[in-house]
Amino acid sequence: MSPQYQEPPQSPLFHAQNAERYERQQLIRDYEGFFNCRLIVMIDAIFHDSVTMLGELIYDCDPSVALHLMINSPGGLGEVAVRLARSAQSRCSELTVIIPDQAKSAATLLALGGHRIVMAPASDLGPIDPQFFDGQGWVAAKDIIAAVEDAILRVQESPETYPIHVSLLSGVTATMVQQARSALGSTESLLIQALQSNPDRFGDEVDRLTQSLRGPLIEGPQSHTALFGAEDARKSGLPVQIVAPDSPQWKMLWRLWTKYFAVGLSRSIYESNSVSQVFDRTYPPEG
Repeated sequence: MSPQYQEPPQSPLFHAQNAERYERQQLIRDYEGFFNCRLIVMIDAIFHDSVTMLGELIYDCDPSVALHLMINSPGGLGEVAVRLARSAQSRCSELTVIIPDQAKSAATLLALGGHRIVMAPASDLGPIDPQFFDGQGWVAAKDIIAAVEDAILRVQESPETYPIHVSLLSGVTATMVQQARSALGSTESLLIQALQSNPDRFGDEVDRLTQSLRGPLIEGPQSHTALFGAEDARKSGLPVQIVAPDSPQWKMLWRLWTKYFAVGLSRSIYESNSVSQVFDRTYPPEG
């Protein structure tokens, strides 16, 4: 009996134009079959529309099946990250967050809501201090407050430098400073809410992890770019699985990750075995 040729459901030209997309989705299906789970991919900064975009990926998830979320993100809005963790947890039996490269700031909060965090030696989390987007890039709330306090001190010591500091801080308003202070004050609350997003994590464990993570993720870092790698996370008590680079799981994940790297990490990508959204991110004024 001769083999049967099976036509792709798409037209030949459309299939050719989107071949890379279909190749990534096939790798996702291969991983799902091998690890008996649902795999979704999020490569983006975390903003309000991320709730809908992630919801599109999990709308048909079987809540009795494990969900693996591969994420690469510079961060974004902490409150939204907690909502994403809660949303993902509501659609699966167990949530595993996979970090092939980095999940910084708000993305770290999202990772804290998982049952397990899969990392390799080079994977990185980071401080969860709030950020503000000033139209050109992200500015840490800590840096805004520190710059203003330093300027006040210098002007007190040398009043003649007042015009210089006014010029240097021309883009900083009193409202922005107050927002930065308020955001910093709510950081520990967001940490607790993120940890509580895991429905199988209870009071004592939440308290223990809060105490362990407060220093390295909130109080200690002098820079928003501070590293918090796999070993740091594991020593802090997080459920981290450090996978060997030569393991079958990491080889499959890395092959998929490099496909996204080739697309360009400046683009926003939300993908599953049946959904694919790839677009250029327009940043909002707030961070």
